Amino acid sequence: CWNCGKFTAWYKRKANVVMKTIVWHQFHLPLASENIAIALYDYEAMHEGDLGFKKGDRLRILQESGEWWKAASLSTSQEGFIPSNYVAKDTLETEEWFFKGVSRKDAERQLLASGNKIGSFMIRDSETTQGSYSLSVRDCDRTGDTVKHYKIRTLDNGGFYISPRITFNTLQDLVSHYKSNDGLCQSLTSPCLSPKPQKPWEKDAWEIPRESLKLDKRLGAGQFGEVWMATYNKHTKVAVKTMKPGTMSVEAFLMEANLMKTLQHDKLVRLNAVVTKEEPIYIITEIHTNTHTCTHTHTIIAYCSCCCGR
Repeated sequence: CWNCGKFTAWYKRKANVVMKTIVWHQFHLPLASENIAIALYDYEAMHEGDLGFKKGDRLRILQESGEWWKAASLSTSQEGFIPSNYVAKDTLETEEWFFKGVSRKDAERQLLASGNKIGSFMIRDSETTQGSYSLSVRDCDRTGDTVKHYKIRTLDNGGFYISPRITFNTLQDLVSHYKSNDGLCQSLTSPCLSPKPQKPWEKDAWEIPRESLKLDKRLGAGQFGEVWMATYNKHTKVAVKTMKPGTMSVEAFLMEANLMKTLQHDKLVRLNAVVTKEEPIYIITEIHTNTHTCTHTHTIIAYCSCCCGR
């Protein structure tokens, strides 16, 4: 009947509005308990299945696994894999002036690097007191540019202070105050410059095609092979060690390589991929300052240790 048809059309319109509302809330109004991260840098998708994003974008983390996390953009609803070191879930880590895990010595090196100026600063984790923070500021005295360090103390109620005469509810409040007031060696100016971190190696790329590598510049040669600076897939700079034929059997090489793949340590350069289908065998690692000196090593672990200068 005519009334039934009218009711059906009205019902479909209402149902469509309800579904659109549900979808909008799902991607624009996440619950506080949801796993939300903020993009710290721009990322352009380069591999199949990647999710590109811009600095400041909000992403729902769907799965955390290794260096690549599966995520969904809250603005576009698109899903894909993202480099985990390009995002942060802790609100403090999204601040440009917060440097997680940086030591006092490394803070001095970074603040004294070119591009920073008097008053450049960072807040970092305290090396001596777990859960506390330190403020490092670039200064200048009679001996030249230097770095001063201040311990940020915490209050029982969760506040912070450097001098007990004035306290702050948050570290953001502390930074804002010392940008426009005295009390430190210098007024805080701009956060210490921070280079964009190296992207994690391509997800699931272990045995890679030889033709995906372009050997750009030979860095050195030795008894067991050569070391080259190379480009992977036309966009990623890597180091490639070529093993001379007969140096090591493919079986022994793969056994050691699969073990090295699971190891992550600051005294080892990261092993990214291998080429073993035919000789010469290639070892593909991240670029390191000592890479060119490591041509004399025979085993993979010796090579990865040598590249870090250990």
